[in-house]
Amino acid sequence: MNAAPSSASGAALPSLSAAFDLTGQVALITGGGSGLGFGMARCLVAAGARVVLVGRREAELKDACRALGERAFALPGDITRPGIAPQLVDQAEALAGPVGILINNAGVHLKKPATQTTDVEFAAVIQTHVFAAFALTREAGARMLARKSGSIIFTASMTSLIGMPLVVAYSAAKSAHLGMVRSLATEFGPEGVRVNAIAPGWIQSEMLDKALSGDPARKAKIIGRTPLGRFGHPDDIGWAAVYLCSPAGRFINGLVLPVDGGAAVGF
Repeated sequence: MNAAPSSASGAALPSLSAAFDLTGQVALITGGGSGLGFGMARCLVAAGARVVLVGRREAELKDACRALGERAFALPGDITRPGIAPQLVDQAEALAGPVGILINNAGVHLKKPATQTTDVEFAAVIQTHVFAAFALTREAGARMLARKSGSIIFTASMTSLIGMPLVVAYSAAKSAHLGMVRSLATEFGPEGVRVNAIAPGWIQSEMLDKALSGDPARKAKIIGRTPLGRFGHPDDIGWAAVYLCSPAGRFINGLVLPVDGGAAVGF
């Protein structure tokens, strides 16, 4: 019988399936009932993980869990409520076990000229993307640090990387994610907890369809600056999340990974 292939260090090379296996892992995904959150949940479940989907719309969460199967759990809750993070993580762990993966995906969008964006509107966007995500990261991260293991992902954006008009609040919030990723990666990394971000490009979704409905010029502009010449699919974000959370991504820390068909570098 032939021996298993070895790496340069002399250790046996794991199988392809083992490298991306998330069996036994529990992921808490905010905004997991639809769109990118559901796409990530679907791929994590396919890789063997259990997923707890957090969101405000209970019916949507339950529909998502029915589609995902027995390893998916619905956890209704508003992450923007002050002080709710410990309760949500407690409930998630009671449903599925110790949370070893946190995906900060929930968000709100505001498309409005900067001169017409009020303080209240700006603060509401920051509250969801920054304060609420940090509160969950602080709570789940403390437990991961105690276990010396874990993976945290922030869903960033093209607005984290390039300038876009009419989205100043959203851009500020998503840019803040990059600072949190870099700081937390250096603080948590020595204790075995990795922190990264995914920056999605334009991904097929109901939200995108609605945004582009009746605006063929904008659609053409987006496609024109995307070298692959098409929109992405939620699973494209999902498989990137699997990679970052899996043994295959064990040395990836502090990365902002664009999954955008080349849009961030396109011309």
